[in-house]
Amino acid sequence: MPTRSKISKGLSGVAGEYFVAGELSRRGYIASITLRNTRGVDVLVAGRDAARSAGIQVKTNQGSAKGWLLNKKAEAMEEKGLFYVFVNLNGSGAPTYHVVPSAVVAEYVRRTHSEWLAAPGRDGQKRKDTSMRKFEDRDDEWKDRWDVLGLDSAV
Repeated sequence: MPTRSKISKGLSGVAGEYFVAGELSRRGYIASITLRNTRGVDVLVAGRDAARSAGIQVKTNQGSAKGWLLNKKAEAMEEKGLFYVFVNLNGSGAPTYHVVPSAVVAEYVRRTHSEWLAAPGRDGQKRKDTSMRKFEDRDDEWKDRWDVLGLDSAV
């Protein structure tokens, strides 16, 4: 099978959103991709009985690296019903998903960015602050954790 060349960041982001909506639908949830001007929510999802819902922010990378770039706004996004789904497109393989509550992401990026700033930079110099942040799930703690969405009603 020929190797697929890299696609634009915009297209990979859209692909990630559709893959997430498709995976949620495959699991029996009601999922809808929002309009591009919906701040902070890429996919709206509801449980099978539509009694519970959640907003999802999708972040996608084209490979299989377990790290995704965010911006400084991620430090303040801690809404109870808001989640991130980090997508690995895995080249031409099947995508993988890491489902993480927004409060976990906010705490992680605040802590790791603070640690990065405190560590000496190149040649021991003080690092300059940046708006870029990174979330990593190296140990797959959040891989396929669709349960954290809390959409299934108690039986």
